Amino acid sequence: MPVVLATQPDWNNLKVLQKNRLPHRSYFFSYRNEEDALTYNENLSTAISLNGTWKFQLVDNPLDSPMDFQSPSFDTTTWANIVVPGMWQLQGFGQPQYTNTVFPFSVSVESDGTPSIPFEGNYTGSYVRKFSVPSEWQGSSARLRFEGVDSAFHVFCNGKEVGYSQGSRNPSEFDVSSLLHFNSENTIAVRVYQFCDGSYIEDQDQWWLSGIFRDVWLISFPVNHIADIQIQTHLDKNLHDAILTTKVTFIGSCIPLIIKLLDQSKSLVVPKENLTTASFALSVPNPLKWTAETPHLYHLVVCTPEQTIAIRVGFRTAELKDGVFMVNGQPVIFRGTNRHEHHPEFGRNVPYDFLRADLLLMKKHNINAIRTSHYPNHPRLYHLADELGLWVIDEADLEAHGFADIEEAALGPDKNVLKGKERQNYSYDLAAKWTTDSPAWEEAYVDRARQLVSRDKNHPCVIFWSLGNEAFYGRNFQAMYDWIKSYDSTRLVHYEADRKAQTVDVLSQMYSSVDTIIAYAEDPTSSKPLVLCEYIHAMGNGPGAIKEYIDAFYKYPLLMGGFIWEWANHGLLTTNKEEKEYYAYGGDFGDEPNDGNFVMDGILFSDHTPTPGLVEYKKAIEPVQVIGGSEMKIEIINRYDFLTLDHLRCEWEIVGDGYARPGGEVAIPSGIKPGESATLHIAHPVKRSSLPSEGYLTVSFTLKDATSWAPAAHEVANGQILLKPHIPRSSGSYLSAMYKSVSPFSFSFPVTQKDKTLLITGKDSQWTFEMTFGHLVSWVKKGENILCSPPVIDFYRALTDNDRPQDGAQWIEKRLHQTKDHFKSISWETTSDGNTMVSVLSRIAPPVFEWSVDTTTTYTFTSAGVQIKVHGIPQGINLPDTFARIGLTFQMPHEFSTVRWFGRGPGESYKDKKLSQKFGTWKATVDQLFTNYEFPQEGGNRTDVRWVSIDSGKKQLKATFPFREGGNFCASHYTTKALDSSRHPFELEKKRMDNVVLRLDFAHHGLGTGSCGPKTMEKYALKVEEFLYEVWLE
Repeated sequence: MPVVLATQPDWNNLKVLQKNRLPHRSYFFSYRNEEDALTYNENLSTAISLNGTWKFQLVDNPLDSPMDFQSPSFDTTTWANIVVPGMWQLQGFGQPQYTNTVFPFSVSVESDGTPSIPFEGNYTGSYVRKFSVPSEWQGSSARLRFEGVDSAFHVFCNGKEVGYSQGSRNPSEFDVSSLLHFNSENTIAVRVYQFCDGSYIEDQDQWWLSGIFRDVWLISFPVNHIADIQIQTHLDKNLHDAILTTKVTFIGSCIPLIIKLLDQSKSLVVPKENLTTASFALSVPNPLKWTAETPHLYHLVVCTPEQTIAIRVGFRTAELKDGVFMVNGQPVIFRGTNRHEHHPEFGRNVPYDFLRADLLLMKKHNINAIRTSHYPNHPRLYHLADELGLWVIDEADLEAHGFADIEEAALGPDKNVLKGKERQNYSYDLAAKWTTDSPAWEEAYVDRARQLVSRDKNHPCVIFWSLGNEAFYGRNFQAMYDWIKSYDSTRLVHYEADRKAQTVDVLSQMYSSVDTIIAYAEDPTSSKPLVLCEYIHAMGNGPGAIKEYIDAFYKYPLLMGGFIWEWANHGLLTTNKEEKEYYAYGGDFGDEPNDGNFVMDGILFSDHTPTPGLVEYKKAIEPVQVIGGSEMKIEIINRYDFLTLDHLRCEWEIVGDGYARPGGEVAIPSGIKPGESATLHIAHPVKRSSLPSEGYLTVSFTLKDATSWAPAAHEVANGQILLKPHIPRSSGSYLSAMYKSVSPFSFSFPVTQKDKTLLITGKDSQWTFEMTFGHLVSWVKKGENILCSPPVIDFYRALTDNDRPQDGAQWIEKRLHQTKDHFKSISWETTSDGNTMVSVLSRIAPPVFEWSVDTTTTYTFTSAGVQIKVHGIPQGINLPDTFARIGLTFQMPHEFSTVRWFGRGPGESYKDKKLSQKFGTWKATVDQLFTNYEFPQEGGNRTDVRWVSIDSGKKQLKATFPFREGGNFCASHYTTKALDSSRHPFELEKKRMDNVVLRLDFAHHGLGTGSCGPKTMEKYALKVEEFLYEVWLE
């Protein structure tokens, strides 16, 4: 029988945000005694977890949901099992879908703001479970609490409707006191809708996943009980003594309170007993102050005869002073990260241990702040941030990005003159009318502000409230701001889309260039501080040029720092048709529409292990920077916001080209304040004149003692001071040295031309040129050929995510990836000093166009090896502006599997992503050199390399880069074509070669952050111009 709707369903009615939901409150549990309360262990509280296995059925239309499923007698034995908390798409029901900005459903919003969601495709899950209630709860007040349900739900208890709620990442509580059975089994039933009208303002850049994805609790309170507590800390004008104000909300009769303030060791600091007022203040003389660097926590215990609550307290203030963001009177720089909630198997249901490991990893990599992009996170995150020390910008569950896509698509030809940010801003201003500037949506917006602030208001880690993300600007954000300020005046408010900061307290921008933020900081009319809520987009191989941002942050007081986008890739662990596991992104589940691999944009891989980008970020934001020195002294600057360097120890050693010399510990002067520079003096320095070749003083700063987030001896910063520079050798001196290393007398090199080949015979080697193409096709060394393909000049690399929308687009347009070596001529001669020199003239050019690079490649042969020089002259119209790289590519037998080099290492590095990699002599296998990005692309390069050798255990090929800056190399089992044509690692693995693909490069184009932000900076760009490249092979 068809279902006929008599009324508009709650999930499709903007006037219904909730039914019977209790007022929002701070997050706490009620305990039986103080000892239990101070454990903060919910399992010791007066609450029962309803997590676990539930019965479940999914339909694709709310109208097809089972009737009367909420009845205790309803038979669910044929239903499937599902785990709560969890996302149903990750448990075999429906499919995940990823979009960055667009809505996944048909959009329908009337001119008066009235929204509508289609019935068809609005998957609806019905959940049922049985539970029992302790008999001692009889007569108490019982609450049913959902920490998060995506996106809306009705809940029933023992067949009776309890209520309705929406707001996916916000908690909902309902009073079920009158509905519980104490002598028999209880039934809870929940109907969850994948989409509701609230989905229009939950359009965040993440997977669309559904279900009861956070904890479910049944909580017992006394009939007369504390329903909420709000605490605030205030420091006196000297930032010395403090006042702790507390406001208690009661349900039932007002109850006498016993108040205690305990310190970190749980010792009594301030007792106050038998308070009968709902508001009170405690005077606290000179408490230890809470900061992200010094997370000193106190404990407020509030007791009634039947209820005990404990709340962590951190004493701190936050303010703007002369346009500078300050905490406890000190300027603070955010060295932060954006963090979505994501687990590769469980989606937004993130286990506690996984979450804690994330935050420990942040602390160990010098990150001091989190932006909860773009919704309130699980309450556990804030407890951990309080304890470990992390600033938090706490963001409301609000984004409406998809309306901008609608407006952008509707722009006419007359708006084609608008480009980039100007066009985006124009579309955003038009998009505001849909919900953000619509009076009909005001309560929906303000409700999300209330939810955010009410739950997290007592956390010292929360330093800013954020109104949401990419929902444009309009009247409803003013309403949110006004409510927040009326409720909590102790924190600042952030919202990036308020582009002129006409409402919020600070100016916020995304992906602005270094030049843009410096221009703002130097503008005398700028009055509010600027934070980059998103910057250095970390998609794939990158980000590049981090240091320039960090230097600007510390130079200009108006700059508050920034939050890298983002913490981790959002890959979902799945299997391909061959049952091989991989991390999936948009489109891999057949989801349409989708935004592909744009969800893979973190400084962690999907399994939450660090990418090279995190290592580079740690270096850029390190709290101690080496700014100069010599063999006798180390010059440093303290980049902490509050700490001196007294908690660190400093050690040094000497590393050089093929050698290392032990050093020792150097004393750090006590009391070096934030922002101060200092000189450390080495007691027994090594004389730089004694160093045999290029050498560096390597400095390491480590923790003296273990902390809550890292063991003793953990390295927080490092640096290198050049003691003896690399001295480039001339070709003549090199060739002379090569001769001396082989024989004290000269050796002739017979040259034989046979058919279309040219054979050059040395003492231990024979080289063969194929004269039709002018290629060196063979190098036989002691009877075995070490070349599997000839060295060819190349200007292309597999596109990185950051290349693809920027310079990489032009490389493809100009067919840089299709260039070929067009042979023109070959000649040879024996020089006056007995060398054999072969010169090859070629034209490197693509199809279609007439541009080319005319090259003269000169090979000079000796008994030890060969010197290769390439002189290139670009010419023609349609030349690209930049090259991806300039270098030689060739293949070697698979036995050549071990690589040693002197240069930056041990990890990958590029022109603008190399400062984390120290100079030294390094060793790795070819497989270890490869970075297996989850979307295959260029990777594994090493830069500033003086020499590299690759050997098979029996033979070795050594390449030396004679120029001052050194060169680059990359060794892997994958060709550029294999990387470019693969979309997942399992596809790339099928294209793995036995041979080793070796690149010896003169230069590389920088990486930049062009996947969503500025392209490669000019100073790191590899401009198309005349070049001279040289490498010596022996």
